[in-house]
Amino acid sequence: MITQDQLASLASRLCPMSVMLDSDGVIESAGPTLQKLRPDALMPGRGFFDVFELNRPRNIRTMEDLLKVGSLKLHLRFQDEPQTSVKGALVPLPGGKAIVDLSFGISILDAVRDYDLTSADFSHTDLTIELLYLVEAKSAAMEASRQLNLRLQGAKIAAEEQAFTDTLTGLKNRRAMDHILDRLISSERPFSIMHVDLDFFKAVNDTLGHAAGDAVLQKVASVMVAETRKSDTVARVGGDEFVLLFEGLVDRKRLDSVAKRLITSLEEPIPYGGHKCEISASIGTTICGRDCYADAVALLHQADVALYAAKRAGKACHYFYEPGLEAESISGAPAPEEESAGSELAGLDRPAE
Repeated sequence: MITQDQLASLASRLCPMSVMLDSDGVIESAGPTLQKLRPDALMPGRGFFDVFELNRPRNIRTMEDLLKVGSLKLHLRFQDEPQTSVKGALVPLPGGKAIVDLSFGISILDAVRDYDLTSADFSHTDLTIELLYLVEAKSAAMEASRQLNLRLQGAKIAAEEQAFTDTLTGLKNRRAMDHILDRLISSERPFSIMHVDLDFFKAVNDTLGHAAGDAVLQKVASVMVAETRKSDTVARVGGDEFVLLFEGLVDRKRLDSVAKRLITSLEEPIPYGGHKCEISASIGTTICGRDCYADAVALLHQADVALYAAKRAGKACHYFYEPGLEAESISGAPAPEEESAGSELAGLDRPAE
């Protein structure tokens, strides 16, 4: 006949979350996994109801009451913190004793996390092992999905950024400028448009090649960014044409100051390959105040008319759009064309000292 010690050992191996109770409801032995939940408080010798609070069935306070439960499922939790919930099934033994086998139920994930449990803490036939494997597999799949989504989101952002960026200068491109301009018009906030065209840039390309022209454009871009606010938009809309959008800035003196600073900065010789590239800029500005009802096409046309007037005035200057400029651009002389590479060589492409 099996002894009580042998029965306790067998129960611990087959049911590592079980407790054996004597006829008074005192814990005689506890499974290794259950004891692991309270490593600093040995369970043997303590009353079952001192360790656990029985939530259902209710009004169970003694061992005699507990034995009457029969096959009903027990819903318990620890008396002390953390008050982990467990479920149990009672098996009566001769002499008024009993074995109560416990499990975590749906609280298994919290228990594994809180008590650092592993597969070795459960019976080999316990479905909890399969559940843990499924949870780990699900977690790995979700992490892989999250990483993939992050990469896809990053690729989407990069593609959108590329679609709105001029690859040579890093400035906004024409598409981005159109989008921002439409947003400004829709917001009905005042803003201004500055159209910048480089003077003598063709001579740089003709005398030193397109690589020199690219270097000049990159320098021009850095100058424009340095001379504008972070909230302003600087876009390259053509070979040597740029559009600057100033949200909330419609003061003519401030805009004229910005334009003059740009011209002065752009007239600084740009070194390239032992040469100095000299350019300048003509600038036309139109203002869209609170009473402005023009659309994007009309506003860009106004800035272009002002730029044309600056070109006709001899380049390297700044004009604001005025309604009369349109008539002058029709009846006046054509704007000076870029000089040929040969005539510009002396002034625009000098060997660096």
